[in-house]
Amino acid sequence: MGIEEGVVELHDDKGKIDKKLTISVHTFSDLTYTSPVVFLYLLKECYAHGTCKATNKFRILQQKVYHALENSPQPGPATFVVWCLYVLPIFGLHCEGFSHLIISALRRFLNLAPTLEDTSKAKVIAARLFLDIVGGLVDHDERIVVKILEVFDVKLADVDEALCQLNVQDDYKPDTAKTLVEDYIFKLIDSQSYMTAASLLEHFSIRQSGKSFLVKMMQNKQSRAAEKWATFMGKSMLCALVQEYVDQNMLKQAYETIKKNDLKQEFPDVYHKCKESLLKKLAEKALWDLAEAKTHGDKQLLEYLVYLAMEAGYSEKVDELCERYSLEGFLNVKESEGSVLQSKYLHLDELAVENIIWVDEVDGLCAATSHIEGCKVVGLDCEWKPNYVKGSKPNKVSIMQIASDKTVFIFDLIKLFEDIPDILDNCLSRILQSPRILKLGYNFQCDIKQLAHSYGELRCFNNYEKLLDMQNVFKETRGGLSGLAEVF
Repeated sequence: MGIEEGVVELHDDKGKIDKKLTISVHTFSDLTYTSPVVFLYLLKECYAHGTCKATNKFRILQQKVYHALENSPQPGPATFVVWCLYVLPIFGLHCEGFSHLIISALRRFLNLAPTLEDTSKAKVIAARLFLDIVGGLVDHDERIVVKILEVFDVKLADVDEALCQLNVQDDYKPDTAKTLVEDYIFKLIDSQSYMTAASLLEHFSIRQSGKSFLVKMMQNKQSRAAEKWATFMGKSMLCALVQEYVDQNMLKQAYETIKKNDLKQEFPDVYHKCKESLLKKLAEKALWDLAEAKTHGDKQLLEYLVYLAMEAGYSEKVDELCERYSLEGFLNVKESEGSVLQSKYLHLDELAVENIIWVDEVDGLCAATSHIEGCKVVGLDCEWKPNYVKGSKPNKVSIMQIASDKTVFIFDLIKLFEDIPDILDNCLSRILQSPRILKLGYNFQCDIKQLAHSYGELRCFNNYEKLLDMQNVFKETRGGLSGLAEVF
């Protein structure tokens, strides 16, 4: 590092030796008669004349401080470090770095050799230091404040005691310390120092902030601070955090929070959705065996894996999974292609008119949604009036057809959107974003784009789950949708 006991040569601007300065690091080996100011000055000199990069310098200095604390500082190592923290602001640029350095060295020292009498004295002084920082008398970075409180285990009772010693009994109330701490935390929140605020709320066991604080942190992309605070607050706030993750499409974070805090029962759909996201990534890399192992035999996840295999064109994997896990309701591609000659077309007169249901009011919408949610597979299609005028806006999608194997629902989107937009949004979200329903379409990309353009105010058309474009599965089929119908 370049810190050696002996002579260090200082050079002037011309590179010539200006004078010789002897820096004795021997003082570190006996702190009995060394004051905090002298100790910090020697530390600064060691750092200034070191020849290594900053990170290595700090590591070596941290080790040196740790060993120095074993060498009888007076009145004790913890108290000695507190007084160093009082003095450090006068060292300017070195203040923040050296504060972290000596606190981490003390933390390591106390873990191995705590002294009750010394730490008790140091806690009282640390509480006063905290008050002086809050009052603006001592300047320390907010992250240092958290470390001081943690390493010296300063609680509200200690802050109360420090206030008493400052002779403020005239207007002293039992909650004065709490009020002072809360005011400081609110200032941190106003300055968007959310991680520090969450750390202090947890440290002092203050539970007054509500869900709005969580939302504010998430809006400002402070998910780590939000998770720290929600963990401290308990299950209800963790559930609120998971919902925020879901609303912001942060599925990985939602999954980790659910798994870490055993919230699977509270969010079964979200948990499966997150698992499906993992399976999709594995399927994209053709890691089918690993993806299968990740399902842990869960039928819903296995069915999703079959869907992924169908979408990717792995017909053998589809058959293999369906046979191994006795999955029903999926098309056997080879059998279907082989039975084309035996198949027949479906004629219109074979359809029962009562099974074609027009949906244009709230009761019909709710009934249709309930029926579709009970289906494993449905078909989708959209219709709108073409616009042949060059440069004009395309017309809105007028109807959406959603069909099960026995019933066809025709949704009058224009009327439903005008009359009950919120209910329409909720019902279609339950269908289009459900991971349990396989939605089949043909060249549906155009429909998706048109729906989003027509009803941008609705969230249901922002994303889709388990939507399979049959055009991608049977790419060899000629004749478009008619040709595909002939195959089936």
